[in-house]
Amino acid sequence: MVPLKQVALFISCAALGVQAAASSDQLSWDKAYVKAKSVVDQMSIEQMVNLTTGAGWGSQCVGNTRPVDDDLFPVLCLQDGPIGVRLANNVTAGLSGITVAQTFDKAAFRDRGVYMGKEFRGKGINVQLGPCIDPMRSPWAGRLWEAFGEDPYLAGVATSETVQGIQSQDVAATIKHYIGNNQETNRTTSSVVIDDRTLHEVWLYPYARGIEAGSAMVMCSYNMLNGTYACENEYTLTTILRDELGFQGATVADWGATHSTIDSANAGLDLSMPVRIYEGEDDFAKNLTQAVKDGKVKKERLAEMATRVAATYYKLKQDASDFPDGAINSTDPDSAPVVPVQDDHAKIVRDSGAAAVVLLRNEDNVLPLGDSIQKIAIVGSDGGPNPGDINNCTDGACDQGTLAMGYGSGVVTFPYLISPKEGIESAAGDNVEITYTYDDYDLDKAADISKDADVALVFANAIAGEGVDRANLSLWHNGDDLIKAVADANENTVVVIHATGPVLMPWLDHPNIKAILWPGLPGQESGNSLADVLFGKVNPSGRLTYTIAKNEEDYSAHISKEAEFEYDEKLLVGYKWFEAKDIKPLFEFGFGLSYTTFDYSDVKASVDDKEQPKVKATLQVQNTGDVDGAEIPQAYISFPESAGEPPKLLRGFDKVDVKAGKKENVSFEFGKTELSIWDVSQREWIVPSGEYTIHVGASSSDIRTSATFTL
Repeated sequence: MVPLKQVALFISCAALGVQAAASSDQLSWDKAYVKAKSVVDQMSIEQMVNLTTGAGWGSQCVGNTRPVDDDLFPVLCLQDGPIGVRLANNVTAGLSGITVAQTFDKAAFRDRGVYMGKEFRGKGINVQLGPCIDPMRSPWAGRLWEAFGEDPYLAGVATSETVQGIQSQDVAATIKHYIGNNQETNRTTSSVVIDDRTLHEVWLYPYARGIEAGSAMVMCSYNMLNGTYACENEYTLTTILRDELGFQGATVADWGATHSTIDSANAGLDLSMPVRIYEGEDDFAKNLTQAVKDGKVKKERLAEMATRVAATYYKLKQDASDFPDGAINSTDPDSAPVVPVQDDHAKIVRDSGAAAVVLLRNEDNVLPLGDSIQKIAIVGSDGGPNPGDINNCTDGACDQGTLAMGYGSGVVTFPYLISPKEGIESAAGDNVEITYTYDDYDLDKAADISKDADVALVFANAIAGEGVDRANLSLWHNGDDLIKAVADANENTVVVIHATGPVLMPWLDHPNIKAILWPGLPGQESGNSLADVLFGKVNPSGRLTYTIAKNEEDYSAHISKEAEFEYDEKLLVGYKWFEAKDIKPLFEFGFGLSYTTFDYSDVKASVDDKEQPKVKATLQVQNTGDVDGAEIPQAYISFPESAGEPPKLLRGFDKVDVKAGKKENVSFEFGKTELSIWDVSQREWIVPSGEYTIHVGASSSDIRTSATFTL
């Protein structure tokens, strides 16, 4: 076995092929700390406490640092959320994390991060409270839609690119919720029990990628880990974040997640944020001030807390004269400046939304819709507009009309929302007759308008969000019965599902269901993105970021109502569980079809350096169809049997555009980050000796070619 130094493993970006974390005009952490220390050295105990204590909900921001001295250091604005600026006007409501992940496209991840960073900066916000990066443990989890799916590697790449995109615009990214925050049920009181190897290899993985990308902040979560609250857990806040990962930014508590003063400060929490109901109360600030005076928290530790918070500000050069003033929810030009920040971001949302659409079925090549189509039926409330104001539900906590995002603190106010019907009408033109019904319960009407249409599009959805986990994995609004009624009436039925996560599909084997589309949660351009795929303007290339099972009991993890519960699936999260237990799903992780077909040539693997392992794999992908398309070759690695790993792990992917009839070269590089496991006894990362196998294919199950190598 080849031992590896932890810090060297985690702070090397080369293995992921990512760009440098900071833009050329940002300060290094060393220089940022010099500036921060020079300011903090001038502060009194009370001023340092104010810099490390949140003020709750301000006039605009969901959180602020407390005033110090305008001439010494400003009040910082922290604002939700992971998909855009919350509680703001004139902003972009884009793709949710779970949906942009369906693109499997590093450029799409980066572009989304860049435009979000521009919008947060344009609104004068110092800290974006996102991205949310926790891998999906259970499909019932209410907030799974905010993050990037069930696989830690995919989540890690998406995290790295998103963080770099956000911070390229001089806005601090905050990766959250650290750690073990994988359900809403009892989220503030329960303790999750995770063994150290699983913690490192699964749940910590995307955090390591975010930190090596330069994330300025890490948000600790509500729950306890192994009996200790996350925001007072010295092992995770200091031993792992600081000592192992080399994190140099600031840790911030989720709103109301601070359960102590002395323990939290001494464990490594740098910035405590209260919840709204405590606004005006000053317990943490008073307690911390007294604790420092009593010697229960050293003054040096308080200065370290304040310096870390200040360093994030200076690193991102937010002290520059051109950093905008706050203007988050300005609408009245007479009282505050109206600051639109959308620019051309709608195009990014539309393009990424189309690239994220997953084609799950396409029998008889019913899609794309061609010139012969004269009549289209649109059935289901999810195909139409919201019957009222699209923003009429607090934090999006309702499901009316088409579903384009989940609900909770991660939502964005829609500037507009293009429904599927609107997008289809625009793309179809005047020569196509479109009939529709939004009544999900009038099955006779649904059948009646579908029976003589050339194609019937039936829409259904399933929503979830913060505060409550899903009660079941069924479609909402009579979706299953509606789909069956339409399929009974029309032999060219196309099912379209907007969902926050996996759903059951009891109608899947109906012979008239010729196509199934899975757009996810596409944001404001939803209908246009879908129409681009339906009519062939965009050849679908999206891939599932989670496994869709045949039965609820097939999943490894359900929501626990216990005060303490163990992650007893250990390393077998997501598709790894299904493969290890030989359970066949409906649709596997990484699955997605195209309007064309692709062949893979034999993959070849070569080892460049056995001491510091570097493995390269090469292959060719050929478009064997008659239309141009993009393929997502995915590289999985099987470790030596002695390593005790799951059957195979995703360790590379790429989006490759291939012209009809042409070939493209594809290569993957695997370094120590991809080839190592956590050795609990040595407390370090090691590369096991033995034979490895690289599997390259179109999904976790559809492996096209394999090769072995030995370390």
